[in-house]
Amino acid sequence: MDTTASTLKSDYPWIQFPLIISAAMYPMSCPSLALAVSKAGGLGFITGGLNAVDLKKNLEESAELLHQVQPPMSFEKGTLPIGVGFLLFGNKLDEVVPLVQEHKPAAVWLFAAHQIAEYATWARAMREATDGKTKIWVQVGTSVDALEVAKICEPDALVVQGADAGGHGLQRSAGLMSLFPEVSDSLKADGLGHIQLFAAGGIAEGRGALAALALGANGVVMGTRFLAAEEALIPPGYQDAVVRVKSGATATVRAGLFDNLRGPNIWPKGYDGRGIVNETYVDAEAGMHLDENSRLYAEALDGRLQQYPESGQSATGTGRLTMWAGSGVGLVDRVMPAAEIVEHTRREVKEIVGRLGSKCLE
Repeated sequence: MDTTASTLKSDYPWIQFPLIISAAMYPMSCPSLALAVSKAGGLGFITGGLNAVDLKKNLEESAELLHQVQPPMSFEKGTLPIGVGFLLFGNKLDEVVPLVQEHKPAAVWLFAAHQIAEYATWARAMREATDGKTKIWVQVGTSVDALEVAKICEPDALVVQGADAGGHGLQRSAGLMSLFPEVSDSLKADGLGHIQLFAAGGIAEGRGALAALALGANGVVMGTRFLAAEEALIPPGYQDAVVRVKSGATATVRAGLFDNLRGPNIWPKGYDGRGIVNETYVDAEAGMHLDENSRLYAEALDGRLQQYPESGQSATGTGRLTMWAGSGVGLVDRVMPAAEIVEHTRREVKEIVGRLGSKCLE
């Protein structure tokens, strides 16, 4: 076992390799999903929500569910064997720090700050509150940002997100095939090669996972694939659409429209999101004014929230409501328990490696 693998195993004693990570997706990444992933040897993340009330609820539910896990998992007493994802623009540091201090999740995943300097402030506060037991992850989408974050924040890990990812990310980024080695090389050149790197964006099964590992990733993040987990907090229509889509390249699109429909866009400058092409997007491309599109969206949202109030959002088919998904959605063909997704992906990686052997060099 190399040094990085040993460090990972020390930080997260329950994990198995290759490390499969479930992304923090609001509101789909619920405690039952995160714990199922971690119990299967991965690392599951819950979402910190958009306020301390959401975070408190998710952490308390996670702690309660953990008591029911059999056989017991291997992790440090007084901590939680899951991570928490934070949207920095949507949370107040002084409100969430006491909750992180109380529950001590294995990692916090910091994302979407207005200014890169905010990552350093959050990282310092989280480390002090947990005596370093909670590891610091920061999501980046360019080598420039990766290097700056690494220098000012000294994170334990960087999540390198490529443009194929679903949900939110940088408007200007690149696919993992070029982005990941660029980030890795720039860090090594600056003496920062010890930082763990996790690949995200477009990975939905073993082939993509192995490709990311070949690029040098210490683990792989999947988001869209876990939308089709039995435990995900997702309305049936949304989940059905994820499974039904067969062409991620043509059926998904990055667009600021999805954020502008509900009124002023709350996301920091430079971010947009990838979702499934729907009637709202088609109408916008055909020239429909945003005001009319927003009105139709609000009507659809109001009707569907009455059916699925617990989710905070919903969708049916290819209707008007936003369904975040990455370009890897075309590889998602069925709903499975989260543990099976983790185990199946891990098994696929090992089977492919076994088949390849020295053939790729012949």
